[in-house]
Parts: sequence; structure tokens; C-alpha cells
Amino acid sequence: MISFQNLSISFKIKEKNKIKLWIKTIIDKENYTLDTINYMFCNDDELLEINIKHLNHKTLTDIITFDYTEEKKISSDIFISIDRVLENAKKFEVAFEEELHRVMIHGVLHLCGYKDKSKSEAELMRKKENWALTLFI
Repeated sequence: MISFQNLSISFKIKEKNKIKLWIKTIIDKENYTLDTINYMFCNDDELLEINIKHLNHKTLTDIITFDYTEEKKISSDIFISIDRVLENAKKFEVAFEEELHRVMIHGVLHLCGYKDKSKSEAELMRKKENWALTLFI
């Protein structure tokens, strides 16, 4: 099951069913199964508070993924700052929806075992994101 919730912001995600099918397809292609992913959309302040409280990081970020996956069965709470997504879409000169989808699948790819701390890991993560985005039709 995939759910979409807002914390204190008013945000409506477009094409919910299409996004759910797309995410499930990516999970299947990575040889995982879907249990539950809860996407929580929030603002910068809320995500910064979560980042400080749970990760001891005092920086803005676009996504925080809490991974509860066991035995290749994906389970997670994923928090996404709509403020960061909007700003990054402008910065990278892409549509808001494209940047949102990239961030959403970035979290899923972390759940499938991909990392992005080193240069080579980040390059592979970007390739996987780009691949996943091509499957969103």
C-alpha cells in the first residue's frame, strides 16, 4: 500500500494511481515487494525539525526516508519538503512534477539498497533515478 498525506501544508498530488503503479513497478523490477510506503508532504521547517530530531543534521533537505524494510519487503515513511522540491525544480530548470517524481523514487531506491554518499554511489543513484523516470508514462 502507498499513501500520500500532508502534514501542515495544503498540497494535492496529481495522478495518484499512476504514481502508485509506477512505484510498485520499480520495486518489482528491483526484486523487492511492496508492503507500505507512507509519503508525508511537508514544508522546510517541518523537515528541518525531523532532520534535527532524528538524524542530528541541522541542514535543509528535500527528503528523509525512514526504512523499516525487512527481508526485501519494502516498508517506510518518507517525508518530502514541497518547498525544497519547488526550489530545486527552478534551480535545475525542470517541471515541478518531474522533480517531485525524482525525489519520490530517490527514496524508493534507498529502500532498495542504493546509497548516495560516495561519488560512485551518487552516480549510480542518478542513473537509477533517470531509468525510473523513463518508466513513468
